[in-house]
Amino acid sequence: MKKYVAEVFGTFWLVLGGCGSAVLAAAFPEVGIGLLGVSFAFGLTVLTMAYAIGHISGCHLNPAVSIGLWAGGRFPANQLLPYIAAQVIGGVLAGGVLYLIASGKAGFEVSAGFASNGYGAHSPGGYSMVAALITEVVMTMMFLLVILGSTDQRAPQGMAPIAIGLCLTLIHLISIPVTNTSVNPARSLGVALYVGDWALAQLWLFWVAPIVGALLGAVVYRFIGTPEN
Repeated sequence: MKKYVAEVFGTFWLVLGGCGSAVLAAAFPEVGIGLLGVSFAFGLTVLTMAYAIGHISGCHLNPAVSIGLWAGGRFPANQLLPYIAAQVIGGVLAGGVLYLIASGKAGFEVSAGFASNGYGAHSPGGYSMVAALITEVVMTMMFLLVILGSTDQRAPQGMAPIAIGLCLTLIHLISIPVTNTSVNPARSLGVALYVGDWALAQLWLFWVAPIVGALLGAVVYRFIGTPEN
């Protein structure tokens, strides 16, 4: 059970730290952290948790990552559903805590977005559904490629959390304008539940695209990462 509880707390930290930075600090008057700050916040949540719980659960924090690791031959199938359930629970709990904090400010309106992922009219930059789909698939594919490569036994030991955290930072720097960046179904669900309406209607894309991207990343790494005879 400890590995599942670790995934709950790890995903809780990712959603609270990443989405919390977007909701509470991104546009704070005069000293807001902006897109760059939010990107680093997401990367730092993964970096810190990788060192905190990586040795307990592997620090997946993301259903797409768990599925990608399974497809890459690094994770047993019989643990997939418990891991995904734990990640979803952590994300939803974090969304709840963030809602309690954010709603303490006068004028707060959850309908404004609450760091939810979206496309079309709900994309920060007005990008289409197709653009959002391609972005989420490609970004998650590259994320899995970095995860599988940096955790390979042949890779430099102890450096994986840094590579993975910085990769997630880079992903956010690229794709926040397109979708608000998901690459993580639990992160998307964790805040969309509190927004409801359009956020839940568009949530399907932020489950399907990251999972497809993760499977593609696993296929690519199994090809290029297999030692030649």
